[in-house]
Amino acid sequence: MGRIRALSAHRHPHCKVVVVADSDPGRASELAREIGCAWVTDWQQIPAMRDVDALAVCTPHKFLTPVGVACLASGKHLFCEKPMGRSLAEGLQLAEAARTSAQHSAVPAAVVGFTLRHHPAVARARQLVHAGAIGQPFYIRASYGHGGRPGYDREWRTDPDLGGGGELLDQGVHLIDLSRWFLGDFPEVDGTLGAYFWRGECGLAGKAESFAAEPGLIAEDNAFLLLRTAMNQAATLHASWTQWKNCFAFEIFGAEGTLSVNGLGGSYGAETLVHTRRNRDGGVPEVFSESFEGTAEVWDREWSAFVAAALPGSSSASDLSQPASVHDGCEVLRITERIYDLVRQRHVARSALA
Repeated sequence: MGRIRALSAHRHPHCKVVVVADSDPGRASELAREIGCAWVTDWQQIPAMRDVDALAVCTPHKFLTPVGVACLASGKHLFCEKPMGRSLAEGLQLAEAARTSAQHSAVPAAVVGFTLRHHPAVARARQLVHAGAIGQPFYIRASYGHGGRPGYDREWRTDPDLGGGGELLDQGVHLIDLSRWFLGDFPEVDGTLGAYFWRGECGLAGKAESFAAEPGLIAEDNAFLLLRTAMNQAATLHASWTQWKNCFAFEIFGAEGTLSVNGLGGSYGAETLVHTRRNRDGGVPEVFSESFEGTAEVWDREWSAFVAAALPGSSSASDLSQPASVHDGCEVLRITERIYDLVRQRHVARSALA
């Protein structure tokens, strides 16, 4: 992700990449040569650099908050990868740093990398919802997942210290952010987590006595959520690391029809938007379909939205999606923390009954 963000910045007409940092000097120097910039292995040198105006923080979850806080404390604009931290407490630290920085200097832009907002089919669906194309929205049904790769259970995402969780904090947060973007806040939260396959080297994959995930001990590979707004609009979400054929499907249902986004390009399949308009007399509805190409440009569109937030007037923001704010990030983490708490409470209750 660091390379992706650096290349997007390098291509942007109002940006110049000054320096890249990586604890691996080989990776840092390779990217620096590709772009033509300086490199360091100690990120802590960068916030003090006078010729740096903005930082993109692209690290495992454990380091997002401390690096982001240092960035904001130095008055720099911040692009922080999702989920912004391992917990709500870490997210709130970042939010407080943004507030404090705004009190002492020009207000820095602080956005979170919820990239799905910037996919053209998703952005178009939101425009149609706000234009009343499906009437009053009722509920959302969504799924997002992939099948991992050999050794996936030994990578940093399943390490409780580095990742802070599993699939809920990996892809589940994207679905939560999109659902909030379309429907608003969710004061009611419920759900469950499963550890079905990627359970480390303990040999339990597919033959465990229990497939329960234990937050902090066993990273979940599936997350199932039921969220409700104050109006009782619902979102049923499923994020999975056991989706053996990569999948993205996001559907929103309303009084006058539905909108369905499928695929994200690449291994997720062609990105399409299907608009179904309810037949008020019953019977077969009208169906309109749009296909979108160039999904590789999504990263550049997201970076442009960040630049527009940091430098108003620097680019045409009319065709760009609104980037996720630190507040949005905190609200997503509030929901994930509630799910982890519920799962932990159920685990304790089961243990007490055993």
